[in-house]
Amino acid sequence: MKRRVVVTGLGAVTPIGNDVESFWEGVKAGKVGIGPITKFDTTDYKVKLAAEVKDFVAKERMDFKASRRMELFSQYAVAAALEAMKNSGLAMEKEDPFRVGVIVGSGIGSLQVAESVVKRIEEKGPSKVDPLIVPKMISNMAAGNISIATGARGKCTNVVTACATGTNCIGDAFRAIQYGDADVMFAGGTEGSICPIAVAGFTSLTALSTSDNPARASIPFDKDRNGFVIGEGAGIVVLEELEHAKARGAEILAEVVGYGATADAFHITSPIEDGSGAARAMTDAMKEAGITPADVDYINAHGTATHHNDLFETRAIKAAFGDAAKDVKINSTKSMVGHLLGAAGGVEFIVCVKSIQDGFIHQTVGTEQCDEELDLDYTIGAPAHQEVRYAMSNSLGFGGHNGTILVKKFED
Repeated sequence: MKRRVVVTGLGAVTPIGNDVESFWEGVKAGKVGIGPITKFDTTDYKVKLAAEVKDFVAKERMDFKASRRMELFSQYAVAAALEAMKNSGLAMEKEDPFRVGVIVGSGIGSLQVAESVVKRIEEKGPSKVDPLIVPKMISNMAAGNISIATGARGKCTNVVTACATGTNCIGDAFRAIQYGDADVMFAGGTEGSICPIAVAGFTSLTALSTSDNPARASIPFDKDRNGFVIGEGAGIVVLEELEHAKARGAEILAEVVGYGATADAFHITSPIEDGSGAARAMTDAMKEAGITPADVDYINAHGTATHHNDLFETRAIKAAFGDAAKDVKINSTKSMVGHLLGAAGGVEFIVCVKSIQDGFIHQTVGTEQCDEELDLDYTIGAPAHQEVRYAMSNSLGFGGHNGTILVKKFED
């Protein structure tokens, strides 16, 4: 018998706000967090824009000494996790720490460390390399540092599935609680890779937008879309077994009711053209929840603003939803915060929870006119104010990974 799983805490670091409250205010205002790259000199780069986190000071959000041993992706993750923990009211001294776990991933880890160590070896030799290089750069360190910062001693892993990382981490945490491996889980994704290697690499792949207009750079589903805008940040949530949450008097924000994970088995960067892999992830999530497509009020799409993703994801929604596809509200948070890579699913899950709470579906900002085949309701021109009972979040990752999480307004 599967146990019910609820959301009791939210934490975020994003390009439009470094906590959940300011992030959500930015979302409701249609704020765009994209601007010129400041982290390195882009003179020789075709791509000039990114969605950077602003005014983040690690020592204000966590132990100063510990923060110095973390790269950005770990700092963002720990800051978001501590916010989620405070938001949830979880007191570790009252918990069995071995029943509290962490599944938080990063799609990349730290490319900045790789850049710096190569330069260091070339200039000073291998004996001058920082001994903390490896533990700073590897992607599991976000989960490890959250465990240390919170005292969680249960299952502690990281799923790495490129841009589906955050969603798969939340899905696996959901399963861990459902089947009794834990009572509470910190889950989500994090990323901090706005650096020369990432920008040059994605540019060579022709994946990034070359627009110089922040308002029209990340334009999911638009006929003029030409790539995604690289972003950074973290989205971490506290998931909890229902009776455990009720016993400690926690505020229940929403309930997780379905999860689907599939593979395209098609191409290393492009989703399968008929959308069948992502469609199956969506139908599996709905089947687990025991609902029909007509019950879903809102889909937070992967919506990267690349030609292939937006077209093939639209086909996937049509395949999964049938006639109901034309009635469901769809949007892309990436229109405001860019593509947070491994953190995207975590942040977009938070948007789903807040949309349920507030009855608000944000506009796909900057998108104006869609291609002919992109004929669904992408919430263009204005946000929607309506009840959201069921919200779905989709993530698609390089390698053909598809993840779908289904969240419901909590009803006892």
